[in-house]
Amino acid sequence: MDLTKLSSKVIGDLGEKQRWRQYKSRTKQLPDSYRTAVEAFERYLMHLGPGGGSAIFEDLIDLFEQSAADSTPIRAVVGADPVEFIETFARNYQEDSWKNRERQRLTDAIDRAADDAGTD
Repeated sequence: MDLTKLSSKVIGDLGEKQRWRQYKSRTKQLPDSYRTAVEAFERYLMHLGPGGGSAIFEDLIDLFEQSAADSTPIRAVVGADPVEFIETFARNYQEDSWKNRERQRLTDAIDRAADDAGTD
């Protein structure tokens, strides 16, 4: 194993870590109410989100930074149902999700099994 692969396994992707630190720094600069909303969505996404890296968090912070700059009320951004908002928002990032990869693997395996059964 070369040193790059070893350090990536031990330390992780440094680019992703840098992006995460930038996101967290940007979050801290938001007005209190916007920061509270972003942190709540972050917590939700960490537990139930699509995975797939920092892009979803970067886009979320972009949205809330712009909303804060425009003085757009939080409810005007997320609507009456914050769960529906974040689920819809997260759907745009699910193509990289481990869940979708596993769904595709399952579908492929069943397709192969069905094809094999048809030749018996």
